[in-house]
Amino acid sequence: MHMKVKTKSIKLNFIMNVVLTMSSFIFPLVTFPYVSRVLLPEGTGKVSFAISVITYFTMFAQLGIPTYGIRACAQVRDDKEKLSRTVQELLIINLAMCVLVYLVFFAALFTVPRMRNDKELFLIVSTMILFNSIGMEWLYKGLEQYTYITVRSILFKFIALLAMFALVHQKSDYVIYGAISIFASSASNILNFFYAHHFIEIKSVGDYHFSRHFRAIMIFFAMACSTTIYTNLDTVMLGFMKTDTDVGYYNAAVKIKTILVSIVTSLGTVLLPRASYYIEQGMKEKFKEVAKKAMDFVILAAVPLMLYFMIYAREGVIFLSGDAFEGSVLPMQIIMPTLLFIGITNILGIQVLVPLGKEKYVLYSEIAGAVTDLLLNALLIPRYAAAGAAMGTLAAEFVVLLVQVSVLREFVKEIFKKIRVGKIAVTAGVAGAAAGTVKLLGLSEFWALALSACVFFGVYLVILTCLKEPLLLEMEKQVLGKLRK
Repeated sequence: MHMKVKTKSIKLNFIMNVVLTMSSFIFPLVTFPYVSRVLLPEGTGKVSFAISVITYFTMFAQLGIPTYGIRACAQVRDDKEKLSRTVQELLIINLAMCVLVYLVFFAALFTVPRMRNDKELFLIVSTMILFNSIGMEWLYKGLEQYTYITVRSILFKFIALLAMFALVHQKSDYVIYGAISIFASSASNILNFFYAHHFIEIKSVGDYHFSRHFRAIMIFFAMACSTTIYTNLDTVMLGFMKTDTDVGYYNAAVKIKTILVSIVTSLGTVLLPRASYYIEQGMKEKFKEVAKKAMDFVILAAVPLMLYFMIYAREGVIFLSGDAFEGSVLPMQIIMPTLLFIGITNILGIQVLVPLGKEKYVLYSEIAGAVTDLLLNALLIPRYAAAGAAMGTLAAEFVVLLVQVSVLREFVKEIFKKIRVGKIAVTAGVAGAAAGTVKLLGLSEFWALALSACVFFGVYLVILTCLKEPLLLEMEKQVLGKLRK
């Protein structure tokens, strides 16, 4: 039974994903300054620690389905029966794992002192395990339903935004903040569950073959394990080895980094289903073109953002989080180069190796990253606290990059031949020097950030436009074209 799922153009998907990305950083940009000043590093640290711990439970409940599901659905999206069977099989696996994970979680809740002391918070945050298991986000991404994903996400974030200002008023409200954070990020999955009937059969299709998914799921699961280890391990180890306040400092730096990473990887996210489709159809050149465009965008966006926020780390932290977060400045400066590393590995790993069916190399790179992170955290956190965790993360992301580049040497050479990395780096350096002069004016954090950002990105865009940077010219042309209409 064939059906043609309406797929939108890459351009519209990208715009939708940009809107989605913007909402995911506008939401923390509006809420975090308020929440940080009310809850202080200790309160935000408690919530961040709880979410990081529960992330591990969620990871086991999800197995490798969030990434594998995108590919599996994209490959059968034109056949409703096959798609329905695939989705139902993956959902049943998800739910079975969810039950097992909750049993382990409740055992941990009553036996681990650090969790038992904040039982209420951990219980509320644990709803994330269920929401993510029923959410089938991978179905919507596999079918490239970015308009739906965007509208739904913004709606839930807006409700959460109102709730944040209405309900979080004092230091003891950190549990409420935890509940609202989970609502903003995961509760929309309930809607996903009920909306799925638009694309698949809800009644049992039968003739299930669960085993056909297991090998790929386990590879993706191992990838998710290693990624989750090195993205959350620092917060978890910091929480167990140091204080909630140290976690709060580190969390503020990571929060800013995460917002920036979502900008850098926004184009790549949209391209995964398309890249998988091109490989499936044997369209090698189209595939290379897509990968080159994504890499160009990453370099163009990551280099200036990384440099600017290293120069203006103090102003950024104080403006966003308040004076109590002075301890976040150094961790943020240390962690900033990861914008570039994550941007590149997001393309090499998720947009190139996965569609080519070489996900085991992504796994190897992430295991290497996770081991690096574990060892360095154990050495550095006791001595340097939040800054030690940042050093561990920086080294881990660099190791991931090295492994993936060594696997894709020829491909990387071919792509980077066409990208003007040197020009972009020098231009960012000139823009940084120009923006650095704003520090001499002795302005308040807000005005220093506003003026320096205008100087930095203004100089950066003008020079690259004069140097005729191809992707930038293309984007400018598109924006001007839209404005003229």
